[in-house]
Amino acid sequence: MPSHSFAIEILGIPYACVDADSALAEAERLYEEEAPAWIAIENVHGVNIAVSDPAHKDVLRRANLRLNDGKGVMLGARIQGRRFPVDLNGNFFSPLLLRRAAERGWPVFFLGAAPGVAQRAGDRLTESIPGLRIVGVRDGFFKRDQEEEVVEAIRATEPGLLMVGMGNPLQEQWLDRNIAATGARLGVTVGAFFDFQAGEMPRAPAWMNSAGLEWVYRLTKEPRRLWRRYLIGNPLFLWRVARDRLAKRSTTQEAHA
Repeated sequence: MPSHSFAIEILGIPYACVDADSALAEAERLYEEEAPAWIAIENVHGVNIAVSDPAHKDVLRRANLRLNDGKGVMLGARIQGRRFPVDLNGNFFSPLLLRRAAERGWPVFFLGAAPGVAQRAGDRLTESIPGLRIVGVRDGFFKRDQEEEVVEAIRATEPGLLMVGMGNPLQEQWLDRNIAATGARLGVTVGAFFDFQAGEMPRAPAWMNSAGLEWVYRLTKEPRRLWRRYLIGNPLFLWRVARDRLAKRSTTQEAHA
């Protein structure tokens, strides 16, 4: 299944409209291809950044596969009269991808989060996923002039799957620049996945997750960092999607007048 099939485009970002099994199959197809590839798991915040920064929008459009992250993106699709089969957010999809990596024997590298966090996440995940082979970890706190050193350290471990959790827009831009140089076959953005897995960031109660309210829980835990993203960014995103929908509908009506 080519990554551009059955796309839902939201504010210029084309997402694959796929279920979890199809997303895993596409990830495996990309892994097996000769050229390195990367996957962007993109939420409302990432789309808002892309709308404000055309260069970042180009980065996202260069990703080989874009998956929908969060209830906000799913609601954006519904405003357009479309529907994603499932929320492929990083905390749901990343463990599935790691299980596939364990089944296929892919060597995995974790890049991101604060010092020690990726290591703790890796320790927990290797306990819960039989056969998972993590060949290296590195925190995401390094300067741009250290990037070549970090890339070489990753390359030396001969990774197959490279998971990068440095937040939007850094993780996408980093993979776009460096996936080929790392020697990895497939990169994927994972946001705060390492923090959740290491226990640094508690998950919302199950009922809040199922109701699409995890963002409310996260906001109560980190109000100073997240208030602008959620209380301003989420409504702004929905307004932009609705405006775009109305503009396209008006253009279509004029064309058929």
